[in-house]
Amino acid sequence: MRARLIVLIAALASACGPEARSQETSASPATTQAGSAAPALASASATALTSDSAQAAPKDLPGRTDGCGEGMVRVEGDYCPAVMQDCEEHHQEYETDKEKRRVSERCLRYKDPSRCVSKKRKPLSFCMDRYEYPNRVGELPRVLTSWKNAKKLCEAAGKRLCTEDEFNFACEGPDMLPYLYGFVRDPKVCNFDKEYRYPDHSKQMLEYDECLLDAWCKAELDRLDQREKIGERTTCVAWSGVFDLNGNANEWVEIPGEKPPNRSGLKGGWWGPIRARCRPTVTFHKESDYGYEAGFRCCTDAKG
Repeated sequence: MRARLIVLIAALASACGPEARSQETSASPATTQAGSAAPALASASATALTSDSAQAAPKDLPGRTDGCGEGMVRVEGDYCPAVMQDCEEHHQEYETDKEKRRVSERCLRYKDPSRCVSKKRKPLSFCMDRYEYPNRVGELPRVLTSWKNAKKLCEAAGKRLCTEDEFNFACEGPDMLPYLYGFVRDPKVCNFDKEYRYPDHSKQMLEYDECLLDAWCKAELDRLDQREKIGERTTCVAWSGVFDLNGNANEWVEIPGEKPPNRSGLKGGWWGPIRARCRPTVTFHKESDYGYEAGFRCCTDAKG
């Protein structure tokens, strides 16, 4: 049991109280240092976000699309920078082992409503990819990608990485929901709380494109992988019309005001038994780190 709790830091989160950033000191399950960008990474993969290659999505999808490119939704409203979210009931695993700080803080039920403790809210208006990269229905979200390479892929598609505040607001909305769907944890809504699988640390995994071409790395990814295909789960959708902001794949964001190598944050959680909420940001992973659970999506400024 103790070994399992240690590796559950992989969940990339275990802080409670006010929803601020998380500064952890341990590494996540397969997160490693990427020596350099993958060869021809941007040119090989950037087309995944272009309108020509995007698979047509259903016409009755939620959310606004005005002022945004194909496959994106408009997110607009008044955002609270500082929020208090009080947990009324934690998962038994956390209650038993929280003093050891080796288990993710999974809250089963939050007090309704959340409280904005900022003096004023911040107006936001931006466009966000409806789905995780490559934002194409029927494909698996890209993982094993460093923050640096995620940034390059977004820029190659004429976009950028989303900021921490943008992710927060697209996920939680003006009601500051702890989970994109409300105040009570429900693994039936989003892809999380899957059983943890121990990674093989005898070798270092490669970044995504190289991993798929390497027999050992691909087999290890297949063994660990519990991603769902883009568009497969229709219930995990935020007020904004954006899907899978909780669970499925962790998502890189940019933290404004920070300098290299500390501009990188991870949001939303992945498929494992971890926090998988809107507001927390994990900040101890540097810009060249990557992991089998780490993905991203892109944003742009809204037009008009």
